[in-house]
Amino acid sequence: MTTATKTVSLGISQRIAAAAVAMVLGGVLLYGAGFASANTLHNAAHDGRHAFAFPCH
Repeated sequence: MTTATKTVSLGISQRIAAAAVAMVLGGVLLYGAGFASANTLHNAAHDGRHAFAFPCH
């Protein structure tokens, strides 16, 4: 079995754009988690565990 690997070279503007998008997404996630109620976060994590068939009870 052989596998081929292809690398993609991004320009500086594409790297900056990707970093900016990642920072905005991270900020939205932190802001959302910071202001969500504990019950909401628990339910979201609980549903995520069930979605991956991970036992939590």
